[in-house]
Order: sequence, then structure tokens, then C-alpha cells
Amino acid sequence: MLHSNLLRLMARGAPSRLMSTATKLTTVEVNDKTGIATLTMNRPPVNSQNVQLLLDLQTSISEIENNKSRGLILTSANSNVFSAGLDIFEMYNTDVERLRTVWTELQNVWIALYGTTLPTAAAINGHAPAGGCLLATACEYRVMRPNFLIGLNEAQLGIIAPKWLVSGFASILPKRVAERALTQGRMFTTQEAFEAGLVDEIVSTKEEALEKCAAFIGTFAKVNPLARGLTKLQFRADNIKEFEKIREKDVADFAALASSPGVQKVMGIYLENLKNKGKK
Repeated sequence: MLHSNLLRLMARGAPSRLMSTATKLTTVEVNDKTGIATLTMNRPPVNSQNVQLLLDLQTSISEIENNKSRGLILTSANSNVFSAGLDIFEMYNTDVERLRTVWTELQNVWIALYGTTLPTAAAINGHAPAGGCLLATACEYRVMRPNFLIGLNEAQLGIIAPKWLVSGFASILPKRVAERALTQGRMFTTQEAFEAGLVDEIVSTKEEALEKCAAFIGTFAKVNPLARGLTKLQFRADNIKEFEKIREKDVADFAALASSPGVQKVMGIYLENLKNKGKK
């Protein structure tokens, strides 16, 4: 289902200032010269998205917007994983209300990142399956290190990618490619993702990725920020409006599907595979 190295992991610029933050699983660092904020996920071992990480991401995005940073770069403190997606441990053998909470907070992170007027870029320094791909594709620009995997593989777990995520995915990839990838639960290698247009650049190191992301944000230096942000939202407005209409139903549908015996069984098998990989 996922690259074996990722399964094993899951089983186990210029001077800048580190901003004070109450969150524990994310850090925000603003470059004094460029005014660009770097938001780093730091939930070992693979940045699995539990409720706390999702809440911390929301807090950090809001913080960056409020401090009037010129742009946002999203990355990971892990050298091999950007984010492994939703924490399956938090969704397995739990109650419906917890599933509703998990999905609601995932929605909230997506709309915060997808709907911000700030220029956004993802420095993808490792694997980015499922929710990791969701975060990356919510950004405007993606730079990725080689020999990693990215994609929406929800179908392999018996989960359906929501319409709002599908729409965002299909706005990046050709519709036919997006449809096939989603129905197959396909994971793209870095090179395949670049050739398909899922990522914009390939770089050798995280440092290069951060530099490329900063350079992208720098292209807007002479553009009026208000005009730029409103223009961005014009392109994303239809998907955002549709999302708001179906938000509650989307939560209910996910909770019903994720709590079903069939999906719970698949999750159990997946977690058993993680355990077995961890023993090797």
C-alpha cells in the first residue's frame, strides 16, 4: 500500500527569528529579511495528523496571517516524511464522535490553508500520502525531493476522497489523470509527480526546497498583496462555496463510512502490517 520505508518509519537562508507559540507540534519561523514564514510540522515519527497536530496547524496559519508575513512555506521536521496523513490509530476502533472530530479538524486545516490570501508553497522533503498530499495540494506551489511518494491513496483504505479535495486535485492535474489516480489510490514517485504537474520542481535537499519556495513567493514582491489575494480567491471561490454547503454532510458521510465494519477491518489489517514492519 505504501512504500516499505514509510511503513517502517510509521512503526517507529537568512537569519530568522523563532516566534513564540503555544503549539507543540508545529513551529513558525519568520525570515527577518524576506518576511516569509516557514511553518514546520513536528510530530514524530511521521507527522501523522491527529487532532492535536491539526489544531496546531490551524493556530500557526492564523498566527502567520495575523503577523502580516509576506508568504507561508509548509514543511516537515522529518527528513523522510512530509506527512503520513491522518493518524489511523486515532480512527481505528473508536466512536463516531471522535471520527467526526478528526474529519472536522482536517476540514478546518484544509480551508485555512487553501483559502488563505497569502502566497503559499510546500517544501515536500519526504513522503506525502493522503492527508500529506492534501496539505501540499492546498498550497499554490510544490517543491519535492527525489525518490519519495505523493498521492491520494484513500481508496486503498476504503475511504473516499471528499469532493472538495477532488476538485482541488483536479485543478492541478489533468482531469483524466486525476480520476484514474484517485480511483486507483495511486502514489506518484517524485519524478512521476513532476511529469504530471503535481509538483512544480524537484530539488536535492530540503534547503534547496525552502529556497525555491521562497523564490516563488518572492515573485509577488511587486504585486499589490490585496489584489493578489483576491485574485487567488476568485480561482478558488467555487470550490470553497461548494465546500461550505456540504461541510456538515461531508463530516457525517465520513464518520459513517470510517466506522463501518468493512473499513474498520481494512484499518485493522493496515495497522497490523505496520506492527509487522516495525518488527523487521
